[in-house]
Amino acid sequence: MTEKEDFAIILDFLPYGYPMTGKMTPIAQAIGEKNLVLLELAPRRGVALQPKEKVYIGQDKRDKIYYIIGRLTKEKLTETAKAQLAEFIDNFVGEQEKKFVDFFNNAQAINTRLHQLELLPGFGKKHTQEIMNAREEKLFLSLEDIKQRVKNVPDPKKAIEKRILEELSERQRFNLFVK
Repeated sequence: MTEKEDFAIILDFLPYGYPMTGKMTPIAQAIGEKNLVLLELAPRRGVALQPKEKVYIGQDKRDKIYYIIGRLTKEKLTETAKAQLAEFIDNFVGEQEKKFVDFFNNAQAINTRLHQLELLPGFGKKHTQEIMNAREEKLFLSLEDIKQRVKNVPDPKKAIEKRILEELSERQRFNLFVK
């Protein structure tokens, strides 16, 4: 069981709800700050939300959010929400760089034929082996360090961002970053 989100970042606010549904209730599209869960939120009456705004969605009294409608599918995301999502993930990976460097330093084989690193877009057996050899000599200190020490490796930050978007878009057999 994943821990519940306390905060969400607004990706888009639709003051008149989704077009063509007939319902005129305001809806907010958001992403959970910790577990990166796409959520649909019902704002309190009279509350206008802004993209990038951080809102409390925890168990205690919520000031701006009335209730959590549920999980949001990638197909339902508005164009604004998609753009905000890409920006949010870029910032998220940048702010939590140590967590992702630790991933490269500690990634393990999933089974005899597949390694966690191979789940990153652009990373095959060869890159995985090169990364494992480099980290045996010395653990990586930053994402930039990985790029410097492992030649011809795809940009680790971009690969992580792409993988997070993939995990949010469609169901994966193995999730690395999205709970």
